[in-house]
Amino acid sequence: MRTTLLLTLSLVVAAVALPAGAAPQVERHAAPVHAVGGCALFPADNPWNRRIDGRPVWKQSRAIVAAQAAGHDLHLDLGTSEEYYGIPVNVVNEDQPLLPLQFGVDGEDYGDESDRGPVFVPADAAIEGGSTADPDPDSGDRHVITVRRGTCDLVELYAAERVRDSSGRVVAWRAAAAARWDLSSNQLRPARWTSADAAGLPILPGLLSYDEAASGRITHALRFTLPTARHAYTWPARHCGPSGNTARDLPAYGMRFRLKKSFPTARYSGAAKAVVVAMKRYGLVYADQGSAMYVTGTADPRWADALDQFREHPLDGRSLEVVKPWKRIVRC
Repeated sequence: MRTTLLLTLSLVVAAVALPAGAAPQVERHAAPVHAVGGCALFPADNPWNRRIDGRPVWKQSRAIVAAQAAGHDLHLDLGTSEEYYGIPVNVVNEDQPLLPLQFGVDGEDYGDESDRGPVFVPADAAIEGGSTADPDPDSGDRHVITVRRGTCDLVELYAAERVRDSSGRVVAWRAAAAARWDLSSNQLRPARWTSADAAGLPILPGLLSYDEAASGRITHALRFTLPTARHAYTWPARHCGPSGNTARDLPAYGMRFRLKKSFPTARYSGAAKAVVVAMKRYGLVYADQGSAMYVTGTADPRWADALDQFREHPLDGRSLEVVKPWKRIVRC
């Protein structure tokens, strides 16, 4: 009774504070938070877990969408038959042995913007782009994502490779960048630091997993890419796009896109429909430069039907809009 009364009073106060004729914007946080390895992926009020279907459209939305998203179909970058096409997720126990971490791969070294080792990434961890037959890819982003049960922390590596001794035993990891998060906290990385993602964001909370989609309810934003970023970022991103890119029709890292309310969902079913609904409710986070309209997930043969549906009924980027950022855009 007391909780109900307090909630009612808070809504009344909020309504009184609004300008005449303005409708209150309600941001819902009640949905269950997606979990991996028994660990919720950040608190319920974390930006990844916030609905944005009630937020206003950003003033530059039309220009930003027209520049890079319009004319490109949604592409679920996750695969079915390929083992590690998409980004695999490794889950380890609390007592996982630690391995040293070195920096510098193929001329890329973001060690000064990275969290240090040792890391709880197992010697046999799955690397993006690898497979059972060839676990050590020599190209691509080579992300490694690892969640530790019990402590519920997350480590993500970019351009990862195993370091072996003369006998072939894995004795360390090497990466171009490394980032660690406490999954129970909303704490951000230092300003202007990158991560395993260009935007300085965690990758895992934005990944599509089949089991979640098949449940009919995705309760977080999705990670996606567009070709070119502005030399700027907005909360919760922490890292700038390439220098020299100042055009206002370029998106800043961290910008949130959503599927327009008018977009028809009835043509989709099952996991495909869950993806469409999530794009309306939670939207897409601009996390890295890459192919236009690529949404990242984990590989699973059961994605085949959803992929077929999006081929039959393509979702063009012109159906997106950019929502107003929660905080100012940081121009780098």
